[in-house]
Formats: sequence, C-alpha cells, structure tokens
Amino acid sequence: MSPFTGTEPPTSQATAEEYSIYLRATVNKQGRPYQEKTIRTYAEAVRALGQWMSRQGIKDFRLDTDTLNKFFRDYNDSHDRGGTNSVQRNLRTFFQWLEDEFDHPNPYRDRRLHRYSAPTGVKPKTLAPEFVKDLLKITGNGHPRVRDFEKVRDHAMIRVLTEGLRAEELLSLRLGDLHLSQGLLQVVPLKDARAVGEGRVIPLQPKTVIALTRYLRAREHHKLSDSDWLWLGTRNRGHMKYSGLYRMLNRRAKEAGYGAVRPHQFRHTFAHDLLSAGVAEGDVMTVAGWKSRSMVDRYASDMATVRAVKAVRRMGDRY
Repeated sequence: MSPFTGTEPPTSQATAEEYSIYLRATVNKQGRPYQEKTIRTYAEAVRALGQWMSRQGIKDFRLDTDTLNKFFRDYNDSHDRGGTNSVQRNLRTFFQWLEDEFDHPNPYRDRRLHRYSAPTGVKPKTLAPEFVKDLLKITGNGHPRVRDFEKVRDHAMIRVLTEGLRAEELLSLRLGDLHLSQGLLQVVPLKDARAVGEGRVIPLQPKTVIALTRYLRAREHHKLSDSDWLWLGTRNRGHMKYSGLYRMLNRRAKEAGYGAVRPHQFRHTFAHDLLSAGVAEGDVMTVAGWKSRSMVDRYASDMATVRAVKAVRRMGDRY
C-alpha cells in the first residue's frame, strides 16, 4: 500500500525517503523482504535522479522518455558505464512503483529508452598478499597485548573478510553464529536463491579463531555487550553498518600507505587463494555459497594466468 493518501506522485525532495518506506513494507519478486543494502542502493539512485532534476528545474518525477534519456546521458558523462548501468537498473523498480501507485507512464516500457549495458571483460581486482598482511599489521597483528577495542575489532573483522564472506554476511553475524571451539561460523543466508532455513558453514583459519576470541574478550567491556550483534561500534555505539565497515577498511588502508579498497575485493582474493592452494572448484563454490560455476570463473579471473603458470611449472619436466 502506498504511504501517500493522494493520487499525485510525491515531489522529488521527499520521494527517496518515502520510497524507502514503501520498500521496507513490501517484498521483492521472490516474496521476501528487501535487504537493507538493496533499499539504500535503490534510494541512492532516486536521489541522484532528484539532484539532477533540481539542477534542471524539474519539480517532480513525471518524466518522459526523452528527459530520462538526458539524465542517463549526463550521468554517464561523469561516471563509468558500469555505474550508469547500475543506476538504470536500480531505477526500474522505482518507476514501476510510480506506475502502480500513481498510474504514471513508465519510461522503461518505451523502446526509445537508451539502454546502458554493463561493461564486459572487466576482471574483479584481487588484493595483493602484502596489502592484506599490512592491514593486519596496522591493526595490531593480533598481538595479545593489544588492548585497544577498535584495533582488536578491526583486526578480527579483516580476518573474517579473508574467509570469503560478503560484506552484508559479515555485518549480519550474531554471537550465536560463532562456533569457535570447532573452528567454524554459520552464515545467515542473504541471497534470494537460498532457502530461509539454509545458510552455510565457514571453516575458519586458526588465526581467525584467535582473533575472534580476543575480540569477544574485548567486547565484554562494551556498553552494549548484551546485544546479540557480533560487531559493535566504538564509543559504545550499536552494531556496525556497511558505511562503518567501508570507512574502517579505507582508514586502515590509508594508515598502511595504500589507496582505496572495497570489502568485496576480499571475496575475490579468497577465491584466488583457495584455487591456488588446489581446493576443488566444487568445494570453493560450497564454502562461498555460489550456485553457479560461472561465479568461480568471474571471481578468480584476475589471477587466472598466474595460477596457470604456477600449475604448469609445478609439473617440471614432462618428458
């Protein structure tokens, strides 16, 4: 049901927030609630469109196809094609909502809408081993004498990222998901392709287990230690969100002398590490939570040549 009582679409200034309310009150095409990260991404696309409209002197979202084409053209001029493709995809649901709620013509049904396809052949970036080691070092290297809550927490979070978790999976962890005596943790399912009662088990590296144990010890002194959320903020703030994780990683990268980094790059690196160690592709898929082998190809493509060369050299002389 629409959060509005009238028949007119909302103005551009209020729409992103009220559209978010709508998304939180409904379900996606699989019949499941929208993930909070998805809602934020959709709302950000609406805000980007709203800001452009403001500069053009456009009052509301009654946009015809030609106007929307101009927005995408201007957006593409200042962003890469992948970013334009993402915004175009994320606005589709928004214009569907306007059509359903306000009987507004949907530009996405018009063949004259210019489509911005995602770039092909772009390889995900794998993190260098030295980079990961330097991040761990800058956060105390897991030393038992480090008493700083933030360093202990950041070190443990980075360690868990190296286990191949998605950012949202990492941030959704609860205390009950840890099984450290067995060296395991349970990941709550996030993707629509998995059943609600499913999830997967992640085998942890010994140093990750130690890092989590030390973090739990430091966490006991947090004001919100009774919270079920695993990752708590500094200054006695509640559980961490994606923005906090992103800022933490980039702050630590800067301290270590590096540029920007994205949480998802750890997942690419995880796939490369396991394949380089000779782990079977099927086992990599199981631990990573992938249903399609194409995901293995995509995530491990950045260092595929390096792995192939090393594999051949290990064989030595064949004749």
